[in-house]
Amino acid sequence: MITLLRVVKAALRLGFTLEEVSELLETGRGSHIIASFDFKVVAVLQCGQPYHDPYARPVIKTFVFDVGETIVCDDRYWAAWAEWLDVPRHTLSALVGAVVARGHDNADAVRLLRPDIDMDAESAAREATGRGEYLDETDLYPDVRPALTMLRDAGHRIVIAGNQTSRAADLLRALDLPADAIATSGEWGVAKPAPTFFAHVIELADAEPRQVVYVGDNPADDVVPAKAAGLLVAHIRRGPWGHLWADHPIAARADWRITTLMELTTIATR
Repeated sequence: MITLLRVVKAALRLGFTLEEVSELLETGRGSHIIASFDFKVVAVLQCGQPYHDPYARPVIKTFVFDVGETIVCDDRYWAAWAEWLDVPRHTLSALVGAVVARGHDNADAVRLLRPDIDMDAESAAREATGRGEYLDETDLYPDVRPALTMLRDAGHRIVIAGNQTSRAADLLRALDLPADAIATSGEWGVAKPAPTFFAHVIELADAEPRQVVYVGDNPADDVVPAKAAGLLVAHIRRGPWGHLWADHPIAARADWRITTLMELTTIATR
């Protein structure tokens, strides 16, 4: 790997003084420095251009977090649906596992019980009877607040964006999380893995795609489309998708594979 130390050593071998090397690195002024190290070009400083290590990973400016099974445990969500459908929780939970194993959408678990169900209409009916979607502090994974707080205190922009309803977005905002922005697919009118969803993510991140880390549990909905959009990706082994598909080749496309959000604080300082 090309390092700053190698650049300095190569320049000194060419007869430059430390003062001259320092000035070139800081301001980019002067002649080209081209040196060979083990028959490879190790440094090129062009007039008017400061030195940038071509192998260095871009500085991370923004962390964007998925919602379900990344920052929020979905236990309450599925328990509420089981109660509404009048089926045992274990039955619905097992069906969720089955559709996850097939790589299908989570909602297909409900459709196995009620093939003709209109999920939007049924959700509206739940809301109308006071049994609609709900989130509170107990639904957050324990590492959410400390990890997001540490990242934000370190100067990173924190965004939460996932495939959730508009109602979920309001509930998340009510939790007063250490986040600079919160948005959901319900608000945007487009869901993952659509490229348009990640175009919205990049806009909300307020940074270049290569300076943004998207954190999620679902390789198909998070890792693959986020990488296609040019983002860095951290796959978290959490929830059904995160565990079942952790060793799949598509999960391996992630830049990092983590088991807790606290690991992001180390990634951020690399």
